[in-house]
Parts: sequence; C-alpha cells; structure tokens
Amino acid sequence: MNEKKKGTIGILTGGGDVPGLNPAIRAVTIRALREGYKVIGIRRGWAGLVDLVREKDADNSNNYQTLTEEVVNKAGRTGGTFLHTSRTNPARARFDRIPEHLRDKYNNEVNDVTEEVLKNLDFLGIDYLIPIGGDDTLSYAVRMYQEGVKVVAIPKTMDNDVPGTDYCIGFSTCVTRTIELSNSLRTVAGSHERLMVLEVFGRYAGFTAMLPTMAGAAHRCVIPEYKFNIERLAELLMLDRKFNPSHYSVVLVSEGAMFEGGEMVFKDKTTDAFGHAKLGGIGDLVSERLKELTARHNNGRSVDTVTQKLGYLVRCGDPDAIDSIVPMAYGNLALDLILKNVHGRLVVLKNGRYDNIPVDIVTSTKKFVNVERFYNTDRLRPKFESFEMTPLFIMTSDSH
Repeated sequence: MNEKKKGTIGILTGGGDVPGLNPAIRAVTIRALREGYKVIGIRRGWAGLVDLVREKDADNSNNYQTLTEEVVNKAGRTGGTFLHTSRTNPARARFDRIPEHLRDKYNNEVNDVTEEVLKNLDFLGIDYLIPIGGDDTLSYAVRMYQEGVKVVAIPKTMDNDVPGTDYCIGFSTCVTRTIELSNSLRTVAGSHERLMVLEVFGRYAGFTAMLPTMAGAAHRCVIPEYKFNIERLAELLMLDRKFNPSHYSVVLVSEGAMFEGGEMVFKDKTTDAFGHAKLGGIGDLVSERLKELTARHNNGRSVDTVTQKLGYLVRCGDPDAIDSIVPMAYGNLALDLILKNVHGRLVVLKNGRYDNIPVDIVTSTKKFVNVERFYNTDRLRPKFESFEMTPLFIMTSDSH
C-alpha cells in the first residue's frame, strides 16, 4: 500500500452533501497529480477510515479509491460528492456502527476507534489528509492533527457557520436556490392571498435565512440567534400583506429558530454521531400560530398560510458560479500548503482574500449572526445599512 511518488494525499467529505464538493476534490486531485503525488479518495467520510480492513487481499473498494484526472473531471461539474459522505464520528462510534472485524475489541455502547483510524491511514500510506466538511467533520480533523496526522482542512457547509472563514462551500448555491424557490412559490401565495412560511436549514446560525431575505426573497425572517415573538411576526406579515398589491407576504424560518420563551423543535429524540437531534417542524408550528393570530389584523377573519420546507432542494443539483470557483481556489490553497510541508491549517476566505488559519479554531469558537449589527429585532428582518467595506456576503467570521 505504500507505493507512491512524492507522497500520498487522502481526501474525504463528511456531513451533509452540498454543491461544490466535487469541484474541490477535482482541484485537489489535478494539482496534486501534476505535482507528483498519489491521491486516494476516502469513501463515506470518516466511515471509510473506520471500516477499512487492513489485509492485503481484502476488498476495500467501498472504503477508498485511487483518484485520477479522468475520475475527477467527470464528477467535477456536478453537485453532491462522488466519494459519498456520512456523519460518522470515530471518537464516539456506536456499537451498531462498528464493523464486524472490530467488534471483539470495541464492544461498548459508544467507542473511540481513533487508534484504528490512525492505523488505517498508515496502512494506506497517507502522508497528508484533506478533510472537507463542516464543524462536526472538522472537529475530528482537529483530533487527527493532535494525534500527529498532517491535516489541511477545507470548510464546507451551506449554513456557512464554520468559524474563522467568511465562506463555506455550498452556501452560495443554498442562497441561490432559496431565492429561486421563494420566487417560484410566490405565485401560489399571491393567487390565494396567503402568508407563506418557508422553513430553511440553519441549526444554530441564521445566515441561510438572512441572506435570501436581504436579497428580497422574503419580507421577514426568524433566526436561531434571536427568540421571536409570534404575535409581532403575525402583525408584521399582515402589514406586509396589506401593502403588497398581490396581498401576500413571505417569512423565512430557520430550522433552529425558537419562539419567545420556547426551545428548538425536534423531529424525534434520536441523535447523530455528534450528538445532534434532528430538527424539523418549526415551520409548521409558525404557520399554525400565524393562522390563529391573523384574524386580529383582518377584521376577525383568519388568513390561510402556505407552508413549505425547502430542505434538500437547496442543497441538490449543480453548484452555482461561486461554488465552482471557491472550491477550486480552496483545493489549490490546500496543495500550496502541502508543497510547503505546512499542516494543521484551515483554508479560508477572510474579507474577500484567500488565506489559511490554525485548524483548531473549529473547536475553539462558534460562528453566529451578529444580531446587534445585522438583525432588526423589532422588524424581524436584516438591517439594510452600513454595508461599506463588508465582504461579498456581508456577515463575516469576525462579526460575532
């Protein structure tokens, strides 16, 4: 397994899929091959490094593949990740996710199989590891770096909430899709003169609701960073409806948004490998309460709502222009660092400039919308002021 030229680079993608992952894999691979490296794609995120069997004749085709220009060029213009992905956390692997060949050694309800991951990286002869993911995937990348693995990380999440960077792969396409879908659904809301409630992703950070609203996709938005008053929201949306010639109004609701005095709304009690319960349902609850409250502002007659969870529609399909360009740059930045034998870094965009910072920022801080600066808590929408010298997407990694 140690046949190589300059060295061997491993790439993996973890967490949710977004458009832009395949262009990043393509950028890393093509540059690395031309610089004389061998490139291995780890399949299914960290799971591929847990499930691998360290035997010469074992079939590990489900756990990794050798990457070539032909392979990455074919996938490089498409969405998703051809390496596949998972929400595996090797530091907290549940017994039912432990591969058969390791169950004698790891038989607790929750197991730390980092030792196996390190041995598997050595078995594959990987000299540098490039994980592409959000704060969950990259938090384990920090662990790998602490264990001595030469890590150069790339931020990815359509929520755009990885700390230290103004931009994460997938965010621009998410905003683009949200605007497109909101504009398409307006014809329904307008035809029936209703309030429209659109639930979008965003567990802890409201960027995916804020930016489309700034761009005119909605009249109001509610975000995780500020617990909103539903009666105030109803009042504002009915005013928006009144002054709209087509008699409708639109609110974007982050999945992590919370009613004043309430908590997050969860789909069920199950959690993923990083301890996150599955969110879902706040949009429906907002819609129900709005319908109850609208009569106060409409001569005693309630107004119906249109409710839609945009969900996976905003993370599917091909990447937009920004999510084709930024991943290309991030991939090449990662190779620049490897060529200099620099590791333990996260490639970033800060104030419109590409850079790199210590990867452990992922576990040392969080990134949220700066409510005081960017969100009007009385009007329940973004502030449209003071954009001078802000970066492309307005709200930066230093704004908290």
